[in-house]
Amino acid sequence: MFLGEDLLPYLVLAFGGALCVGNFLAVVKPPDRQLDQDNLQRAPVGRSLLYAGIGLVAAIWALASLISG
Repeated sequence: MFLGEDLLPYLVLAFGGALCVGNFLAVVKPPDRQLDQDNLQRAPVGRSLLYAGIGLVAAIWALASLISG
């Protein structure tokens, strides 16, 4: 099979992990200065934590799929 049997779980693991880490860091460490008036000072906390949770669930699900075989 092209690119391996477990391509989809690896992709879900990568995207879920990136979604979780990126949104969590946007809340914990916002940018030092605002680049222009179109960007927000801080990331929306509720939405960012929701997306981080969705990414965490996707990453855990993909990891469980890879471990179970």
